[in-house]
Amino acid sequence: MRPPARLRAALAALAIGLALALAPAPPAAAQDAATLVADRVEIDGDNLLIASGGVEVFYRGSRLRASRIAYDAAAERLTIEGPITLTEGERVAIFADAAELSSDLREGILSSARLVLDQQLQFAAAQIARTQGRYTTLDRVVASSCQICANRPVPLWSIRARRVIHDELARQIYFEGAQFRVADVPIAYIPRLRFPDPTLKRATGFLTPSVRSNSNLGTGLRLPYFITLGRSADLTLTPFIASRSTTLEWRFRRAFRTGDIAFVGAISEDEIDPAGLRGYVFGTGEFALPRDFRLSFGIEAASDDAYIADYGFGSQDRLETQLAVTRFRRDEAIEARVLGYRTLREGEVNSTLPTILTEARYERRFVPGLLGGVATFGVDTLSGYRSSDLDGAGRDVARLGAELGWERTGIVGPGVLTTLSAGLRVDHYGVGDDSAFAGTVLRAVPQAGLTLRWPLSRASASGALQVLEPMAMVAWSPRDPEAVPNEDSVTAELDEANLLGFSRFPGEDGVEGGLRAAVGLGWTHYDPAGWSAGLTAGRIFREDGPAPFGPGTGLDANPSDWLLAATVRLPNRVRFAARGLFDDDLGVAKADLTLGYDTPDLSVETGLTRLLAAPAEGRPDDVTEWVFDGSWRFAGNWTGRADWRYDFESERATRAGLGLGWKNECLSVDLSLSRRFSSSTSVRPTTNFGLSVGLLGFGSGGEGGAPRRGCVN
Repeated sequence: MRPPARLRAALAALAIGLALALAPAPPAAAQDAATLVADRVEIDGDNLLIASGGVEVFYRGSRLRASRIAYDAAAERLTIEGPITLTEGERVAIFADAAELSSDLREGILSSARLVLDQQLQFAAAQIARTQGRYTTLDRVVASSCQICANRPVPLWSIRARRVIHDELARQIYFEGAQFRVADVPIAYIPRLRFPDPTLKRATGFLTPSVRSNSNLGTGLRLPYFITLGRSADLTLTPFIASRSTTLEWRFRRAFRTGDIAFVGAISEDEIDPAGLRGYVFGTGEFALPRDFRLSFGIEAASDDAYIADYGFGSQDRLETQLAVTRFRRDEAIEARVLGYRTLREGEVNSTLPTILTEARYERRFVPGLLGGVATFGVDTLSGYRSSDLDGAGRDVARLGAELGWERTGIVGPGVLTTLSAGLRVDHYGVGDDSAFAGTVLRAVPQAGLTLRWPLSRASASGALQVLEPMAMVAWSPRDPEAVPNEDSVTAELDEANLLGFSRFPGEDGVEGGLRAAVGLGWTHYDPAGWSAGLTAGRIFREDGPAPFGPGTGLDANPSDWLLAATVRLPNRVRFAARGLFDDDLGVAKADLTLGYDTPDLSVETGLTRLLAAPAEGRPDDVTEWVFDGSWRFAGNWTGRADWRYDFESERATRAGLGLGWKNECLSVDLSLSRRFSSSTSVRPTTNFGLSVGLLGFGSGGEGGAPRRGCVN
């Protein structure tokens, strides 16, 4: 029997009302058709429609499930018998035993009901009232994001309230007469309380507080307060009140149509430096400019050398501020930067360091018609300013250079990969406050080289692939070019990346002159079982003459030290990497070992570094350090952490830390203890203790805690 038109309209009103229960009413013109599924549909007279037996109604992403729905057209009332489930996507769900609602569901009451937001936060109430299609009012409420089961009927934490109002449009939750409980034991009473619901990503309010104890600053409470400044900006203020320090930390972020900026900082008054206020500010920003250019900046500033280390705001021992304009295309690179440096290291003086640098570079790649291959033309400039006027120590330098390079690669003979390269670089230097150099210096450095690589591969019957690659390079450039100030090539390194390079210097001021040859051998193995390994060995030979490198680099002898490098990756998530420079007597100039292991529950990273003293590189003493960083999730919700750095030369630790965390679907607790010993930026050892407790599910932006456990009957 086809229902009368009046009752068909009632069905449409029911479906529309379901959508209105969770969202503002859409215009009538936008209403879509509804679908009703039931085991049985009855029409009693002209006014009553009854659907029973597995009733489901679908409308615009909303879904209502109930055992029975009765619509009285004369009274315009819906009577729904449970169990009732009303859902809107995966964000909002209402469960109830029974309900009596108006035909559009904008007014009415649900009895013995439960509201779940974003599959995290749930409210159990004696009844839920719907008003104006926007407000959901819950009476005699218990709220928690903890899982509740028959064998765990008491949540780990809960909020009991006389009344709770959920504003679905503003996505805010208001508590009246709230009582916070832990394991059902009352802890605090709060007359009025407001939280953003879990579907709201940004809302003004307090964030998770933490307790912090510092041996120099005392014990205090950090209480972050997040402030939204429109749709594209926010500000976080974090007071830290300790027994020997008063600090206000802050963070500001702003997004623009073409970029964004972010600043963090703090201002403090403490007993460490009672003379005045201390503080710091770090900032970054990046913007898109016309014609593919990008503008970026970075700011790092502090009131004194020890402030950042004293408060644990970072590990920087030199502060850098810069402004840059860049553009990178397939065949072109343009960069221009202005940089300012400030050293925090003990023993370094800012007035004798190049604290203001400017640099610019233009590089273009093209294919020369007659020679083939790839040619590169570049122009660059670099200048460094020292505020000191002392001869030598206050040296100021400006450099303008141009470089033309060419490279062509081909295969000859039995698969030998051959690369022929040549180039010319011309630099003009202007030098001030240094009598060791003339006021201007002009230097031209031609260079040429030939590189040979012969990759030999073999596949075994098991599917493993091995590649053996002998390699060699012969290069030449003038032995004794014009002496120039060395500003950008103080350090030197020999590794797999530059074994076959023209130079082991990182910049343009240093020139590795003379006739030299590099030889090496590489081997890699790829196994279908999931593991791989690689080995590289090499050495550099020069014609008679002193090397342009200082002691401790592994490059000062002729021939150089042996470069040995190895990597191993095992299918059980073990990884190993080692690199070292060894002389003929197996003496170590530089060595670095790293061992790591990663699983979902265990992560370990440890390394050993050995460096000989290299005064020319600013390293007056030998360095031998062991570092360790690991975390282990044990006993389900528990995670332990440990990290340290140990200096074998001074026979003491330089940093050590321990941490313990516990986290489930509704609560996170983090406990940390760390000790920082005296360093290059501070002679005051510091011990830090931290404790933070977070309630998950309130305003977490949809990020819950650990996966929910299954209930055990």
